[in-house]
Amino acid sequence: MGMSAGSWAVGGGAVVVLVATGAWALRPVGADTQLWNQVRPAIEARLVDQSRGAGYGESEPGLRARWFCRAQEVDLDERDGLVRAGVNTLCLEYGVRAGSLVECGGAAVPQVLRLRREAGGGYVVVSQEEPPDGAGNAKWLTSHFGHATTAAFDDTLPSTTLESAARTHFGLPADSPVTEC
Repeated sequence: MGMSAGSWAVGGGAVVVLVATGAWALRPVGADTQLWNQVRPAIEARLVDQSRGAGYGESEPGLRARWFCRAQEVDLDERDGLVRAGVNTLCLEYGVRAGSLVECGGAAVPQVLRLRREAGGGYVVVSQEEPPDGAGNAKWLTSHFGHATTAAFDDTLPSTTLESAARTHFGLPADSPVTEC
C-alpha cells in the first residue's frame, strides 16, 4: 500500500534521501537494537523509493532539493520469518539557496511495515500500512499500536539530525540557519 498524497503534502511532496545516522535517542523499552539496525535501512530505503519525484523543491532545479528521512522504532516483533515494525517517520525536504539551508516540505507519518529477510541477509519490505487522513486516524493508531503506544506519536520527532545531514550534504557550515523554501 502506498503513501497517500495527503500524508506527504505538508509543504510539498516527497523525495526521500536515506539518512543512516546513529541510533535514535528515544528507544522503546526492551528494544532489539540489533534487529532494528538490520531492518531500519530497508524501511528508510522504501520511503526513498516511494517518494522520488514528488517534492516541491525538485520543481526548482536551482535549489538542488533532496529529502532526508528517519524512522523511529515504536515496536518491533519477529515471528514466523517476518518482522513487524511499528514506526514513526519524519521526512523533510531541504534545498540550498544563496548559501543557506531551506526547508521546502515535510511530513511525520506513523506506519506498520512487515519485512522478510532476503537470502543475502538483508531485509525487504513486503507490506506497509499507514493511518487514513481524518476521522479514522485515531482508531487506526489504537488498533495497530494499542492505547499505551499511541502516546509515542504525540511527540514530534526532532529535526536536528535531518538538518545536520542536509547541511553536510550541501557542504554548509554546521551553524547555518534553516529558512522556509
